Amino acid sequence: MKLTLDALARQLAQQLSPVYLISGDEPLLAGEAADAVRARARALGFTEREVHVLERGTDWDSVRAAASTLSLFATRRVIELKLQAKPGVTGGRALEHLIRFADEDTLLLIVTGRLDRDAQGAAWVQAAEARGAWVAVWPIARERLPAWLERRCRQLGLQADPAALELLAERTEGNLLAAQQELEKLRLLFPGERLDTQRVLAGTADSARFDVGELSSALGAGQLSRALRVLDGLEQEGVELPLVLWAVTKGMRERWGGQGPPTPGARLRQARLIQRAVRADAMAKGRLAGNAWQELALLACELCGRSAFPLVAA
Repeated sequence: MKLTLDALARQLAQQLSPVYLISGDEPLLAGEAADAVRARARALGFTEREVHVLERGTDWDSVRAAASTLSLFATRRVIELKLQAKPGVTGGRALEHLIRFADEDTLLLIVTGRLDRDAQGAAWVQAAEARGAWVAVWPIARERLPAWLERRCRQLGLQADPAALELLAERTEGNLLAAQQELEKLRLLFPGERLDTQRVLAGTADSARFDVGELSSALGAGQLSRALRVLDGLEQEGVELPLVLWAVTKGMRERWGGQGPPTPGARLRQARLIQRAVRADAMAKGRLAGNAWQELALLACELCGRSAFPLVAA
């Protein structure tokens, strides 16, 4: 069966399946889901735990043999597999064997990153879903983040103004682990006090994380302030410039695609923006002096309808 995070809690309260697959790139939520499974297993007498971290080049035969060995102490046990790389054909077969091997005295817990479309169709994933539960963990969308933070505040005994939650969402977007840590720190810094924007500013760091897709979306929608914030975040995280430039040009195409056939003036403006993109690419490759990140910021300004510094001939 497929379960959401909320449904997992309800399912665990009713029964413990022999197999749980938890996938996703959000460490906090995936970790909490795995903790919930472990806690329920302990409550039901699964006192032994084996952990295998599986990377590229893992000897799957030895893992399968170790997991299939009967417990030395004749106790119920949890076999936990942490997949750090795609299992491949050999690993997939080993996983299928282990999934079949799980029973009332052996719980198999598989924790992995986000599964792409091909991986979701793998036989071992389908076997895990059929024998037990597959919990796919997804990031919290930006528009839902303040509500998520408000729920976390309640769990910690905190009260916060809506503006404070919005600010904290902005400073921790894409990084739920940092958001949770900041809330715990704020509880220590301001015990019994209602959180407002000043306290959030005083007590937290900017821990937001972004991906290039968010940059394309912001530029395509003409959201300049967000585009510049995402661009700055990508620079701070050291994202490679060619990937960022691809996102910018994708945003340009999306922006132009919604404006209908270009007028002569629009074509001239588009040509100027393309020239800025070419300049940024040349700067990134060291063929032209200048700061490619600044050039991309100027391109974003012009694309979103704000005047920028004129182009300077190389």
